[in-house]
Amino acid sequence: MDAAVTARPCLIDVKGCRQAYHKDSSADLVVLDDVNLTLHEGEIVALLGRSGSGKSTLLRIVSGLLKPTAGEVTWRGKPVNGPTEGVAMVFQSFALFPWLTVQENVEIGLEARGVHRSEREKRAETAIDMIGLGGFENAYPKELSGGMRQRVGLARALVVHPDLLLMDEPFSALDVLTAETLRTDLIDLWMDGKLPVKSVLMVTHNIEEAVLMCDRILVFSSNPGRVATELKVPFPHPRNRLDPDFRQLVDDIYGIMTRRAPAGPKAATTAPVSPLAMPLHRVGTNIMSGLMETLAAEPYNGRADLPALANSLQYEVDDLLPLGETLQLFRFAVLEEGDILLTDLGRTYVDGDTDQRKRIFSEALRQHVPLANMIRQVLDERWNHRASAVRFRDELEDHMSPDYAADTLRTLIGWGRYAELFSYDEEAEQFGLEDIE
Repeated sequence: MDAAVTARPCLIDVKGCRQAYHKDSSADLVVLDDVNLTLHEGEIVALLGRSGSGKSTLLRIVSGLLKPTAGEVTWRGKPVNGPTEGVAMVFQSFALFPWLTVQENVEIGLEARGVHRSEREKRAETAIDMIGLGGFENAYPKELSGGMRQRVGLARALVVHPDLLLMDEPFSALDVLTAETLRTDLIDLWMDGKLPVKSVLMVTHNIEEAVLMCDRILVFSSNPGRVATELKVPFPHPRNRLDPDFRQLVDDIYGIMTRRAPAGPKAATTAPVSPLAMPLHRVGTNIMSGLMETLAAEPYNGRADLPALANSLQYEVDDLLPLGETLQLFRFAVLEEGDILLTDLGRTYVDGDTDQRKRIFSEALRQHVPLANMIRQVLDERWNHRASAVRFRDELEDHMSPDYAADTLRTLIGWGRYAELFSYDEEAEQFGLEDIE
């Protein structure tokens, strides 16, 4: 961190933060582990990472809404023991009261603080005008577009003049053009000194958004969430997405987020991992085939730069990386420093007819997804060739959250059906071998 930044007053200091949830009869589910974060006045900082990496959890800890399992959090040098005075939050969902007008929605935080009515009205009008909603004071949320509703949420957060503005993926529910307009407006207000805040801490999974808006980026790894890398964004505002240095930083971050942990002596001595401890991404076989066909064709010819591919396909990082990692799991592709490369097996799959593709997919599924093999073995061994999905879901929950367990099982059902490895009865929630040759 720059000396000029560290010389400014420190707002938030997080040291050794850990957040875990106890699960009966199994190990604790660790969401965050040994997270350190310092935020000073005058900077915009992004928490960048995949869904499930604990970014939003950390934001709740910083705001004082959640007490960490371990570690220390201080606000202006004092321990955080509850909701922090001087902090306001903007959520992904607009979180407006539908029965209140724009003016009333913006005023509600001031009313809760006991601010006199005349002062509330004056400050709310100023915030509404600043955020570009002048003339809509008496409108109701249902009468506004998504972008306008998010502006109301911003005005409601800014009207209390917080020292720190927390934003939890505030643009992800908006269309591309509206989100870009709102980002630009916010940065313009920040650079002109018109935002009544001292710092901004935002959660995002959009790499370009982080590089476009922020001074520093903390890249999170997952399972559990940790700060994998801290990056300084050196570009002055306004920033140009097409600038080669901008594109290079985006590419570097893709490389960081796709980099696998290095193998070493420690990996060799690690205790065997249960075959039920592998969460699977919700990726369908059709989209896997589509991406492999895209990679095999012009202009990629088997190799693509991930940022360029994401732009071409209009994918967010949370869409593209799980898809790439799933292809890597099946050995159909390799993720390598921000690029994705189609393997020989992937090319063979693309060149095959329907039956050949199913055979290749089935062999890869049994070889690289232990749970698929386990289910098939149980079915082969049982006299009626049937098994309850509840049994496998319960076992999965010994190693991951119920949501991950449900997603993993649902994904595997789709893959197994395509590969004709097993059938599945939705009503009875049972695996079987009916209609399987």
